[in-house]
Amino acid sequence: MNITKTSFISCLLLWLGCVGSGFAMPLSGSARAVVPADLQQLISVDYRALKDSPTAMQLKQQLLPDNLKQFEAALKGVGIDPTKDIDSLSFAAFRTEKMGVKSIGMAAGPFAMKTVIKKMTLAKIKPTKYNQSSIYPMDGGMVMVFLDDSTLLFGEMSAVKLALDTRDGQILSLDTNSNMSDMMSDVDASPVWSILDQQGTQNVMRSALGDAAKVADYDTIKKRLLGSHYTMSFASGVDFDLTVVTSDSISAATLSSLVKAGLLYKKMSATAIEKVAMDNTTIDSDGANVTFQFKSSDQQFQALMHSDLFTAVSH
Repeated sequence: MNITKTSFISCLLLWLGCVGSGFAMPLSGSARAVVPADLQQLISVDYRALKDSPTAMQLKQQLLPDNLKQFEAALKGVGIDPTKDIDSLSFAAFRTEKMGVKSIGMAAGPFAMKTVIKKMTLAKIKPTKYNQSSIYPMDGGMVMVFLDDSTLLFGEMSAVKLALDTRDGQILSLDTNSNMSDMMSDVDASPVWSILDQQGTQNVMRSALGDAAKVADYDTIKKRLLGSHYTMSFASGVDFDLTVVTSDSISAATLSSLVKAGLLYKKMSATAIEKVAMDNTTIDSDGANVTFQFKSSDQQFQALMHSDLFTAVSH
């Protein structure tokens, strides 16, 4: 992902798309148990909250990666209608020592698990046993596992196996990562939310700041960026609230000043829609946190989604 423009809206879009996007409610115990401790990013979306917002559905359609669109199609093939049977969808990207970054998805909803399994049996779709779990093949090279009657784990086979190993206690789980768990508790009541780890936050901030990240101040505070989280709401227009967690108030104030300076510099050459986005943005520091707040009407955000900037950052 290459980004040369410096603006908060760049930062916003990078957070939305930095590991692939999905659009939840607090994770269920079954879903939380399969997320490894070495978590890079977790994105969760309440499908029910999005259905009443054309802007939210357009954003989902534009940002959802092709392989996850294939997952929705594969669900229909086993008798699950994503538009009716999914309440929430969550995606977790985690680091592994030997295989790099892996991703899994967790879907929750009234699936009627026994009915789905019966249909797959009649269609001669046979599961693979892994410990005590039955892993079913799906189109597009994905596999799925029912964690309980209303929770489905899916992804590429090696990632799903790592998630099951986490649930079975062979790999440390999310609950042992206090930094990510604490951030999640701050946001998981929102309809759309995400948490991003320290390394991811450092990388995204560097990309979002562009040339401004080359100054000495950023190099000084980079290691003091501990993580970040955001929430989105579509109840009345679009509300986006992002918090970058730093180690101390001085680091937060420095980062806030750096971003504000970059925003002013970018505004000199911004397009009309970018200027509107900047005018709708506030940046401040509160203790050790830097807060970014963006609010727009549905019409303004839909125009932004059609801009060259949105296309460049979200792919």
